[in-house]
Amino acid sequence: MTQTSENVTWLTQEAYNKLKDELAHLTGPARTEIAAKIAAAREEGDLRENGGYHAAKEEQGKQELRVRQLTQLLENAKVGTPPATDGEVAPGMVVTIAFDGDEDDTLTFLLASREYASSEIETYSPQSPLGSGVMGHKVGEDAEYELPNGKKASVTILKAEPYSG
Repeated sequence: MTQTSENVTWLTQEAYNKLKDELAHLTGPARTEIAAKIAAAREEGDLRENGGYHAAKEEQGKQELRVRQLTQLLENAKVGTPPATDGEVAPGMVVTIAFDGDEDDTLTFLLASREYASSEIETYSPQSPLGSGVMGHKVGEDAEYELPNGKKASVTILKAEPYSG
């Protein structure tokens, strides 16, 4: 398999365990805690002017959104190192590019979702303009992506290797 699916997120065992623990906390103790906050605020009376109630409901909404995000991420996650490729850029790879063919103006980054991000290396999402622009290209090829101002930028793929962090 040279092209990994865009829906697959490669995670280290450590990252997978951390996200799984976060999900367990959010669907267990944290859910119970927020329900208790809402119940306590509800007992204070008029809900229209009850700041504590509205804050607790907003917190509950954010928490449930994170539960959905984690659930979806973990359903599509693969633990381990992405399969080695023949130099084709795919999620889970460390990519080095040169801007406009200038070998002195380079950027090295990890192509992965933020959950896979490392403090050791800058991370770009496969859905970002640069990430989607280089995805599927091979070492030595040029790739184009759209800048925020609508103009196109060109980069050359210098290196693409599986992330080992």
